[in-house]
Formats: sequence, C-alpha cells, structure tokens
Amino acid sequence: MANKGNSVNMENSEARDARAYHHGDLRAAVIAAGLARLAEGDSGELGLRALARDVGVSATALYRHFPDKEALLDALADEGLRRLGALQAQAWLKAGGGRAGFKATGVAYVRFAHDEPALFRLSFTRQMPERKGGGDASDGGEVAYNLLRAGVGEVFPAGPVDTAALHAWALVHGLAMLILDRRVDWDEAMVERVVGLTFGGVD
Repeated sequence: MANKGNSVNMENSEARDARAYHHGDLRAAVIAAGLARLAEGDSGELGLRALARDVGVSATALYRHFPDKEALLDALADEGLRRLGALQAQAWLKAGGGRAGFKATGVAYVRFAHDEPALFRLSFTRQMPERKGGGDASDGGEVAYNLLRAGVGEVFPAGPVDTAALHAWALVHGLAMLILDRRVDWDEAMVERVVGLTFGGVD
C-alpha cells in the first residue's frame, strides 16, 4: 500500500508540474534560475534539486530536460556563449563594423568576463563535444568566432586568418583572466587601449 501511495503522490506532483509549465518553458526557467545563482555567486548550489526548488517543481520533472547535473552545466555554459556572441554582434554593429567594430568586439569580450565572471568561467571550462570543430550556426561561440575571423580579415587582410584570429582571441581572453584573477584592476579605458593594440589600433 505504501508503494501505491508513493506512486500516486509522484503522479500528482508531475501533473502539477505539467500544469505549471507549458512544453519548453520549464527548461528555460531552469536555465534562468541557474544563471541567477551564478550571478549571485552561488555556483556551489547548481544541482537539479536546488534549481527545482527555485522554479517550484519536483526534481523528477527536470530529468526530462536534463538527465544529470553535467547536462545542466553544459546548457548554462552554452547560454553563456550565446550571450557573449550576442553582445559582440551588437558591439560590432554599433561601431559600424570594420576596424572599429573589430575593436568593439574585443572590448565586449573582456567586459562580459568582468560583468558575469562566474558564467564566463563556466562557459570556457565545460568540454562539450559539439564545441570541437563545426558547431551549430546558432551557437554563441560560433557567432563570436565568426566575428573574430571577419575582423581579422579587416585588420590583417594579407595574413593567415586562423593564426591571427587565435592571436586576437588569446589577447582578450588573457586580459579577461588577468582581470578576473585580480592581477589587473578593471579599467575600461585601459581595456580599450590594450585591445586596440591588436584589434585594429583604433584610438
């Protein structure tokens, strides 16, 4: 009888979860809750049970979207790359593309690391298979890298694109990490000057 009662309770819980969220909304809500915890510096509580409490559903409901914690962390990291790619694309367009746009994407990269340090670190420490080569065209990392290659073409038209792109990426990523590790103080004017040395030499 006890097992039957537990089964009924679980079915009732899942029914409540289904009524609370339409298809697809729960995944987005959990990712948003995870991002909020990262922003608050609470990365130690990114388990499925903790996030289930945050969004008000049972932990079992989350397993339909995230089979384990690793899948959840991968989803959060992917969202971080999407945000980074979107911010860089906006910076490129606002600056009008070209050399100025290339520099703006570099500054946006370092600013994103400064503004969202936990998400930035997570996004670049996850080893998701789909990031090794190719990638989805809608992936934030792919958007960011395509902008990098386009900028390199503007600044170093005769140079080897992949080598120059890696050089530029190493510069902004290294600067971002120096700032996150408190080896260098955050100063946006300084960031613009340093990034400008590689990203177009634009004043």
